[in-house]
Amino acid sequence: MPDSRGKGVMETFFLSLFILVVVATAALWAWRRADHAADEAAMARLAALQPAAPERFELSLLEGLPEPAQRYFRYTIQPGTPLHTVARIAMTGKFGMGNRDAPDYMNMQATQLLAMPEGFIWKMSAHRGLLGISGSDTDQWTRFWLMGLFPVARAGGDADHARSAFGRYVAEAVFWTPAALLPGPGVSWKLVDINTARVIVRHEGMEQAVDVVVADDGRPLQVSFDRWTNANAEKVHRLQPFGGYLSEFREFEGFVLPTHVEAGNFFATEDYFPFFIARVTDIEFPKHGAIGHPE
Repeated sequence: MPDSRGKGVMETFFLSLFILVVVATAALWAWRRADHAADEAAMARLAALQPAAPERFELSLLEGLPEPAQRYFRYTIQPGTPLHTVARIAMTGKFGMGNRDAPDYMNMQATQLLAMPEGFIWKMSAHRGLLGISGSDTDQWTRFWLMGLFPVARAGGDADHARSAFGRYVAEAVFWTPAALLPGPGVSWKLVDINTARVIVRHEGMEQAVDVVVADDGRPLQVSFDRWTNANAEKVHRLQPFGGYLSEFREFEGFVLPTHVEAGNFFATEDYFPFFIARVTDIEFPKHGAIGHPE
């Protein structure tokens, strides 16, 4: 049997280990709560960008636009609709953690605040069996956690991240906030072909062009662009084709918007991997400066 001295050493060891675990857990919990607070602050900042007294849509706003762009706006915005440029989008769907050959899809649900050209925040949780990942992606950071306790991705705060994020939320404005893409300072349109128009957005030294293919009635069918990304085998930032398909349109407060989106890297190539498959459950346009903060 161990002597009393040996027993005391073991008790001290296990007590120290217990205290270390408690302190580490508390620190991680506080870190996670700080991320939640940052998410809420980002949502509030973006919601405050909603026009307090938005102009209403009329066809005269489309004068001079390429014909496919005019078709797009006629379909997506009903006459007389207040031109809200900030949207809150609730969604479910699948998020691929793998690649084309092994997609490794997880069931996800998310809330997004989209305020092009200023920024966005996408707050997501995804699960497969007992495995859970949650966190947020914004124009400023990417922060994800395993099981809500262990940080598994921390990125952002640099020019590469900002440029990549800009491409994403300019394209998503085509999906969900068409009013933000009406011609004006920093936004212009060009004709590509009979059914395709290109929107070009410039903001704070960044520029992004996005092509929109529309049906005869103006319904946007697909969106594509060259995205600055390191989603490649070399993990090197470079321009790569990105895009997706839009379907299942519904009317939300005068806007007719897609509720099914499939998108991914290497769009329109044999390497296309649709890692993002979303089904929108609701879209709302928060009043100036007001929005909830769901967990």
